Amino acid sequence: MTKQELLLRAITYDHPPQLPVDVWIHPAAWRKRPREIRDLVGAHQSLFPNAQELMAEDYDAFAHMPPSYRAGTFTDEWGCVWTNVEAGMEAVVTGHPIPRREGITSLQIPPQRDGRIPHGFLYLRLLDLRGFEEAMLDFAEECDELQQLIDKVTAYNLYQLDVVLANNPGPVVYFGDDLGTQRSLAIGPERWRKYLKPAYKTLYQRVRDTGRYVYMHTDGMIYEIMPDLAEIGVHMINPQIRANGLDNLVRVCKGKIPLMLDLDRQLFPFATPAQLKQHVRACVEALYLPEGGLGLCLEMGMDVPTENMAALLAAVEEYRDYRAS
Repeated sequence: MTKQELLLRAITYDHPPQLPVDVWIHPAAWRKRPREIRDLVGAHQSLFPNAQELMAEDYDAFAHMPPSYRAGTFTDEWGCVWTNVEAGMEAVVTGHPIPRREGITSLQIPPQRDGRIPHGFLYLRLLDLRGFEEAMLDFAEECDELQQLIDKVTAYNLYQLDVVLANNPGPVVYFGDDLGTQRSLAIGPERWRKYLKPAYKTLYQRVRDTGRYVYMHTDGMIYEIMPDLAEIGVHMINPQIRANGLDNLVRVCKGKIPLMLDLDRQLFPFATPAQLKQHVRACVEALYLPEGGLGLCLEMGMDVPTENMAALLAAVEEYRDYRAS
């Protein structure tokens, strides 16, 4: 059974024979230790559908990576300036094109219609355009310009989504936007529901109208609004375990909201291999249902020692076949 077939059966609670697993090793880690990581991929090829392609990749060239993963600066279609000091890691926005609120009214929607909906396509886009402090003031003061900006960003995403839906025959459409901080929603759940929930609903309804499924990655503490995300059309959420807490995820989601659980990236560099195996086991034991509703996401950066990467891959490979006794 393919990875996508497993994912669909997990989303629909259709008794997948295995947990779907998504493994991603940061390009910076490949660049730092290419031989060691190629050996890991070779030893765990069942976790990497594109194992042969990965093992042949030249991760020093980054020919396939977007501009935000290359060292230096670039300006995106909205005029945001991105800066990166470490090739293979994601850049950050250091130049915000609308530092003053009055600039929102004259902001033009970019003409691009290339089907590109990047990570940070809505909420984070507002922060990129305005800067974090100014965006927080917009939400705190609930200025009229805030809704104008949300409407413009949503309209652009709808243009791009139409291209995605016309050219992507797959059954799942993937979105990524980090809604939480480590401890909370920066704007609080009330303002999120008032200003952002309708915008996400508009986008996700467009997908659902085609009969496809919505998958949303979102970092940070978001368990307060996970039922809202399900309500507006998200079929599967990819949340972080540490920010949300395993107990909260069990309480809010188990049997109700399918999860592609993001295992604890903040633990990976510091734990022992035995502790990492126990972490994977504890997550699976807590959230597993034979009907489905669970997958595992394993993302490893260049700060994770090779032996810890090996332990994590082995643990995920073992516990994807978990069956509750």
